[in-house]
Amino acid sequence: MSEIGHNSKTLREYIERIERLEEDVQETRDEIRDVYIEAASKGLDKKALKEIVRLRKKDLEEVAAHEAVVDAYKVALGMQMELPLAPTK
Repeated sequence: MSEIGHNSKTLREYIERIERLEEDVQETRDEIRDVYIEAASKGLDKKALKEIVRLRKKDLEEVAAHEAVVDAYKVALGMQMELPLAPTK
């Protein structure tokens, strides 16, 4: 019986920790949303900001390689006149 009591106490502690962390995550999401709203009120494009935030999480070479492929596809579909020059290091 004490084994079950110990397990339920431990289980409750873990559940409560997880719940507190989930509350923190939701608060952080709300704060991020508020920053996007504030930026939009200053004339910034929310979609562009989100894209930049996403790109900054990636490796620069990976981003450049992906953008090169997208540019090549645009040229092939007539959506872009020519490939942009490769950046120099």
